[in-house]
Amino acid sequence: MDAEITIVGGGVIGLAIAAQVSSNCREVYVLEKNERCGMGVSSRNSEVIHAGIYYPQGTLKAILCVEGRELLYGLCAQNNIPHKKTGKIIIAVKDDELAELETLHQTALGNSIPSVRMLTKEQVQRMEPNVRAVGGLHSPETGILNAHALMDYYAHTAQTNGAQISCGTEVTGIEPMAGGYLVKTTNQRGESFEFTTGRVINSAGLCSDTVAAMSGAEYKLHYCKGDYFGIADSRRGLVNHLIYPVPEKNHVGLGVHLTLGLDGHMKLGPDTKYIDRVEDFRIDAGKSERFYAGASKFLPFLTPADVTPEMAGIRPKLQGPDDNFKDFVIREDRPGFINLVGMESPGLTASPAIAKYVERMLK
Repeated sequence: MDAEITIVGGGVIGLAIAAQVSSNCREVYVLEKNERCGMGVSSRNSEVIHAGIYYPQGTLKAILCVEGRELLYGLCAQNNIPHKKTGKIIIAVKDDELAELETLHQTALGNSIPSVRMLTKEQVQRMEPNVRAVGGLHSPETGILNAHALMDYYAHTAQTNGAQISCGTEVTGIEPMAGGYLVKTTNQRGESFEFTTGRVINSAGLCSDTVAAMSGAEYKLHYCKGDYFGIADSRRGLVNHLIYPVPEKNHVGLGVHLTLGLDGHMKLGPDTKYIDRVEDFRIDAGKSERFYAGASKFLPFLTPADVTPEMAGIRPKLQGPDDNFKDFVIREDRPGFINLVGMESPGLTASPAIAKYVERMLK
């Protein structure tokens, strides 16, 4: 075999797996279709280290988020990856939302996050005097990080271990053969190349269901786009925590929330809109009034001029618009062919735990 393990997808999860498994494997290849790693889902998100509050107890999202969060804080501290434990407050802006906060509180306790606590209106006011709310749920373990720095660390670790990362390389076919698989690829010049590998790990993000089909497995991803709008830097320092509303119905999204950059810059988003299967990252600037109207309910200092378009991302969701919660899929659908499908949030937080989980599957 040319390779012992081939990882399809050079996003944060694919790179985390490469860093983890390359220490014990002779030949690890990472194939990324874009010209650089991490240009898709991994770099178009809120860069939040999640605590694990939202996910049903016993699911992979819950287990791997909680484990990954602890691993990630340690990894960032040990390797000088920029990060900050900001804490988060999930707020109720109306009295009828308080019951949802208590439900989230119980979910958090069930997921072994005892530090989460309910806040009264007065407690929220003391912690965030510029935020309007009738109550809140405080998550002190939530934080932020530089996702690109994390991916650079994973890539450097993998390459130091001998892994080869090939960007601009799209997988066009994977065929079973004796002892492994034949992988067919095309580069950005249209040139074809094929090689053999003992095992395949599909971490292809928005294309993971397409790659999974090459193993004979059937999954259907739904593209769910989210736009982000920045807040004028003249408002920096008015909020110190991440501020989230109660999540959307069936937790399709976490609601348009306020996040902080490591430099103090604030942004709103993402919203949720199911779209056709096109990787279109253009921002709908016409949403600025809607973002302002939603955010001004809990950020009374905002003016319409403070809210401007910033970026967009696309979630690879297994959960359709009318579906209930869908968990991560991390499954060996064919001997030596592991599929990771539906790796949306909290995939960034969970990445080091996912890497260990996949390594255990390989063993």
